[in-house]
Amino acid sequence: MTKAQITLNDRFDLTKSPVLLSGTQALVRLMLMQKARDAAAGLNTAGYVTGYRGSPLGAVDMQMHRAERFLNEANVTFKEGLNEDLAVTALWGAQQAELRGEGRYDGVFGLWYGKGPGVDRSGDAMKHANMAGTSPHGGVLMAMGDDHTGESSTVLHQSEWAMIDAYMPVVSPAGVQEILDYGLYGFALSRFSGLWVGLKTMKDTVEVTSVVDARADRMSFVTPDFDMPEGGLNIRLIDTPHAQEARMIDHKRFAAEAFSHANKIDKRVWGKPGAKIGFVAAGKNWLDLVHALSLLGIDENEAERLGITTYKVGQTWPLDMRGFSDWADGLDLIVVVEEKRKLIEVQIKEAIFDERRGRRVWGWHKGGGAGSMHGPELFPTRGALDPILIADKLGEILIEEGRNTDRIKAGMQAIDEARKADNAKELAARQPYFCSGCPHNSSTKVPEGSRAYAGIGCHYLAQWMDRETLGFTHMGAEGANWIGESLFSKTPHVFQNIGDGTYNHSGVQAIRAAIAAGTTITYKILYNDAVAMTGGQKNDGGLSPQQIASELTAMGVKHLAVVYDEKEDVDLKSFPQGVELAERADLQTVQEEFAKTEGVSAIVYIQTCAAEKRRRR
Repeated sequence: MTKAQITLNDRFDLTKSPVLLSGTQALVRLMLMQKARDAAAGLNTAGYVTGYRGSPLGAVDMQMHRAERFLNEANVTFKEGLNEDLAVTALWGAQQAELRGEGRYDGVFGLWYGKGPGVDRSGDAMKHANMAGTSPHGGVLMAMGDDHTGESSTVLHQSEWAMIDAYMPVVSPAGVQEILDYGLYGFALSRFSGLWVGLKTMKDTVEVTSVVDARADRMSFVTPDFDMPEGGLNIRLIDTPHAQEARMIDHKRFAAEAFSHANKIDKRVWGKPGAKIGFVAAGKNWLDLVHALSLLGIDENEAERLGITTYKVGQTWPLDMRGFSDWADGLDLIVVVEEKRKLIEVQIKEAIFDERRGRRVWGWHKGGGAGSMHGPELFPTRGALDPILIADKLGEILIEEGRNTDRIKAGMQAIDEARKADNAKELAARQPYFCSGCPHNSSTKVPEGSRAYAGIGCHYLAQWMDRETLGFTHMGAEGANWIGESLFSKTPHVFQNIGDGTYNHSGVQAIRAAIAAGTTITYKILYNDAVAMTGGQKNDGGLSPQQIASELTAMGVKHLAVVYDEKEDVDLKSFPQGVELAERADLQTVQEEFAKTEGVSAIVYIQTCAAEKRRRR
């Protein structure tokens, strides 16, 4: 035996496979693989990655920076977006690069990344860009980071429906291998159909590490026989909104379905034609389904013996109707394992409605008809699903359908016994709190008798501390809620916390809105020199406290103070004239003064993130 020589750089070396990759590293490798595939096809393309960090895609920018040498060699450019919708617009521009004969490449393939709320805020840009289309040798993927359970978000979000609203196809990988496979498929689909393509990621599928087959030539795709309209489906220099809509509805959506069917992205996994019960799932829920069946003692052979077949959906919208109908032929019962708002289930019912009346399709509910005639809830639309719940529900269904085997009964009994044993009392619960030395320990305190609002960032945690801080907005609207509330409130003044990253992302506009409305409010801009919640990245664009102070002054903020930690290396002479300067110990004095000040006032509080300061040391 020989000893394999393995290095950390193997993950981005296209001559090495298999390799160990995390989900975010897979996005880096994906761009390198696409470039290699294009070069092998005789195309001179370039890549472009942009977006805005957020869990579960909080580390994409760090991985892109670490792979800078590999990306540069492959003509792949990485630029963080100032916010998500501007990043979408930048990618829209990259698809136009060769339209005027000015392009340096045959096309630019692009990757956008962002958290679910960032998908939501980008809706207008997404619709415009997708209506315009993609370059024939370009294509765009939108890696959307979803948080179905709200573990690191202020809302529980699901992005598929935002994609569908913009007429973007969606693929749902079930792990790191499929991030690569479906990513390559997505680029090919995007080029063929002229559509941007959503790549759904979740903590269960992207915040994992796996050994994967990462050969650039692993996947091959076929071009379907599709009746293209005059001029094709890709981006055009001269176009109209009416022509774009007609092309989208009459051709592009069906091109995406045809591409899925031709390339068999959805497939039968277990069972054979003639089965009577079928289970359907995609992405994370496919992993849940496989786990749940194992809990019931059902493997591939047992499924076939019981007349069960499974169908794995790769492209969740638009669903390959022909492929699904072929799989569903002869089934008596179809059970769709799907969490959140149902997408696959409604398409399945549409696919089989005309020719298979009376077939049962269960998903959100079990049996029943429309409206109040729904049967019992099966897989709820709130929260998330887990293998235990799925196994419990499927076990009940299989027993009712006459598959009352010893294996299934044993699995159900084991689940029931585990539930009964799970009766330990909670000994201690740790309340989330600021890190040791965190600047927000000081910056979020307000004078007695005052109150404050939180926002997106670490300072959000102040709401469950004794700091008279309660209430928040979505990212970038901090204080805009008080514009409306103040008109109808007895309270004359509030403080609004806002992080430097949020200020740079979009919050500056909320301050301008408060000034325009003549609102009495004090913005506390917490400059900790890091986007701390996502790993301590630097602010995009090199934002400095001096820049913030200058911008606030130019906007018309007449009462502005800079409060700084005396241990920070702050050049006090570089701030605009007339700005009040105070040390951290005097924060309360400054706040008491501003609480009595009419109009918009602001405090720039400077103290480096403690965790980031420790890393730097």
